[in-house]
Amino acid sequence: MLTLEWESEGLQTVGIVVIICASLKLLHLLGLIDFSEDSVEDELEMATVRHRPEALELLEAQSKFTKKELQILYRGFKNECPSGVVNEDTFKEIYSQFFPQGDSTTYAHFLFNAFDTDHNGAVSFEDFIKGLSILLRGTVQEKLNWAFNLYDINKDGYITKEEMLDIMKAIYDMMGKCTYPVLKEDAPRQHVETFFQKMDKNKDGVVTIDEFIESCQKDENIMRSMQLFENVI
Repeated sequence: MLTLEWESEGLQTVGIVVIICASLKLLHLLGLIDFSEDSVEDELEMATVRHRPEALELLEAQSKFTKKELQILYRGFKNECPSGVVNEDTFKEIYSQFFPQGDSTTYAHFLFNAFDTDHNGAVSFEDFIKGLSILLRGTVQEKLNWAFNLYDINKDGYITKEEMLDIMKAIYDMMGKCTYPVLKEDAPRQHVETFFQKMDKNKDGVVTIDEFIESCQKDENIMRSMQLFENVI
């Protein structure tokens, strides 16, 4: 049974950890496989899939992965996604396997939108690598910017209570049945209020990127969570 300290003040800490932890399911499915360096390079050059990835050298420059790591990840990505892209239904299927005792549908939707940076309804290998590079190898500032973008559902540059509540409910639905003690039904709303008391410095009802980053950087739990998965591959 998965155990999390849901009743602590910092549910937003759990949210940030869940972002990274859930992303590791993709890494587990797409990265932990054998590969032949030469054959992977050949496939990258001669790929006949619908979406052709950028050259490894370019992705290496744009991410914090080595060429060999990119080769491993590409082989797994192509094996699971022969078309060269991942759609939202695939995301939902992956996270339903990772959280079988909960309903991860809504959270997978939000996470998919965060990876789908050009909002074309598909996550390419490039999208996947750029997002994963931030989550696993990025600076604290980069990770917090990525997390803010996830919480800012309508992408207007602010996090509202309604947006944060939607994210908290999605996390509750995904993880709630696996927690001990079991969360009360109004727990997500209570934690949203705590979140805003802590982060909404000027009390205008919204949290800006600056308020979000400043508050997170002062939270020791969040700072520790930023370092949990830095060397997983």
